Amino acid sequence: MIALKRILVPVDFSDASQAAVRYGVALGRAFGATLHLLHAAVRHELQVMVERQRVIDLFLGPQDAATKSPPNAAHELLATLLTAEEQPAVRAEYVLRASGLGGPYVEIVRYAKERDIDLIVMGTHGRGFVAHMLMGSVAERVVRRAPCPVLTVRHPEHEFVVP
Repeated sequence: MIALKRILVPVDFSDASQAAVRYGVALGRAFGATLHLLHAAVRHELQVMVERQRVIDLFLGPQDAATKSPPNAAHELLATLLTAEEQPAVRAEYVLRASGLGGPYVEIVRYAKERDIDLIVMGTHGRGFVAHMLMGSVAERVVRRAPCPVLTVRHPEHEFVVP
């Protein structure tokens, strides 16, 4: 029997990754799994997010502490992908990572190994042959190096998840 406890959905905010989120939520609900949403940002973009978080913590953190926890940059950015009903149902975890010279696939594979992920669900853009040859494919690299099965979702070719 297949037991999925931790599902990782890498997100780049494209239509393909949003379709993958829908699959991740459906699988998370079906198996009672925790859904990990990961955005591997370019190092400069992540530094901007971290600095913004420091400002929020510095000026809003202590005042808000009595009523609620201070805002978290990862939660604020990624929580918009799930509805208020879906977030607790899949016990969503939100993660931002800086991608280095190797690209986002390195951080996706590293996170999957660190957190003992059971399944990665990710969107694929379905680029043409020339674009694929020039740029490569993050999804293909993850499939080749991941420590667990990878489900690729091509948007909008096949929609199995019904709202």
